Amino acid sequence: MSNGKLKTAILGLNEPGQLLLKAASELDYFEVQAVADKDTKLAEKVAEQYKCAFYDDYRQLVMQNQFDCLIVAAGIHTCDEHIRAAMKKKFNILKLTPPARNFGETAEFVKLAESENVKFAVVNTSRLTRSFLSLRRFLQEGRIEKIFLVTAFCAVDDKSIEPWQTDPKLAGGGVLLHNCYQIIDQIVCNFDTPQQVYAINTNQAADKQQRLYLTEDTSVVSMKFSDTFSACIIVSKAVGPEQVVLNVYGKDKILTVSSSRFAVSDAAGRIDEEFEYDDDQQVRYSALVGNFALSILWPDENKLAGSARDNLKDMAVIESAYLSARTGFPEEPARILNRSQIETINA
Repeated sequence: MSNGKLKTAILGLNEPGQLLLKAASELDYFEVQAVADKDTKLAEKVAEQYKCAFYDDYRQLVMQNQFDCLIVAAGIHTCDEHIRAAMKKKFNILKLTPPARNFGETAEFVKLAESENVKFAVVNTSRLTRSFLSLRRFLQEGRIEKIFLVTAFCAVDDKSIEPWQTDPKLAGGGVLLHNCYQIIDQIVCNFDTPQQVYAINTNQAADKQQRLYLTEDTSVVSMKFSDTFSACIIVSKAVGPEQVVLNVYGKDKILTVSSSRFAVSDAAGRIDEEFEYDDDQQVRYSALVGNFALSILWPDENKLAGSARDNLKDMAVIESAYLSARTGFPEEPARILNRSQIETINA
């Protein structure tokens, strides 16, 4: 640290990366010293704006500097080895969702971060979004009885999918992993890990052979929590304006949540309570980045909102969904989590 501030760099200057950069630069906890992107002109332009160094080589950014924090917005296929190197140099890591391409890679990052005694956090903005916080409080206060069904619908803007995300080897998965991660996180945070997960994945490729070499652009996921409680997620691109809506159905109430709205209805759909929130994506990023800084500077008083270890449950659910889509049978996230615990003990 210098002057009591966290020396920080941003790796990846796509739109989310620049929002994270703006958030860090506006908070007194950070001193942004460098930015990096494969696009040299973009990196130079952004660095000039923020009066810092720039790199177009991620390895050089990590190896030639000693930062307190590295904020990662670049695709994981371009920087996985550099994240490992950064952790070994005692950089705290804040990464966009998903934390990695699969459960095993996430578990490896978690283990390395813990062995190096650094933070590895995930940008789960929904955890600090006021509408979802309202849902959590409502559930914790027990104001809805006998929940039997949760549904979620995620419409993905085609423009938000980068070309590399269609390659299974580079991306690890499609819309389920990259565009539906935060709604899965909300379901797991509020209702715990499901017993079983069953999924059907597909894409709009012209023939079956071509579909085998592309990630999914549509997914339907069913989750069983108990004999009387289940959940269903539908995520797809090009099915209307981009949106995320979560519904919780109880004995006599229906809860509806989006990024800007929380509503309580009766069983007939008549609204009893409704709250609108105007916090935009920048506000959510700022809250998450601020939480990350405080968890480093004053960890005893500030709990990290989205540690990567917390996100292992999310990745186990997603891993189960992809496995189910291949086998055609329900899969159990607990088996994946238990396997990881055994491997950690044996390591």
